[in-house]
Amino acid sequence: MLPCQTVTLTVPRHWLDLYETIWKPECFAKWATGLCTGTLSQEGNYWKTTGPEDSKKIRFTPYNPYGVMDHWITVGSSGREIYMPMRVIANEQGAEIIMVVYQQPFMSDTKFAENVAWVKRDLEQLLHYLTH
Repeated sequence: MLPCQTVTLTVPRHWLDLYETIWKPECFAKWATGLCTGTLSQEGNYWKTTGPEDSKKIRFTPYNPYGVMDHWITVGSSGREIYMPMRVIANEQGAEIIMVVYQQPFMSDTKFAENVAWVKRDLEQLLHYLTH
């Protein structure tokens, strides 16, 4: 099993409205700087992009009524796929966005902490995008 850390963000918006706003892969390019730094282009079931460290291929969970926004990232030429669980859940009249960040094999604790911090910054960027 991989060590992991859960990152959450409270959003003052009904969970379903929030999900409907952000579930599309194209929306990730507006806030997920750890995922992509440019545009996403679709190729079959995958989306291609250039990330801050390498080119990436991403597949996303299809639209669903449960707020599931999981995505799988294939980094560079290694072919290694990284699973990123993501959910939008109700919190009374608001919502919580929940992401799980896994420490990948052979990843240092320092690099893992940097990845977690990056996800937190990206979620804060998403909140800014949603409220401004």
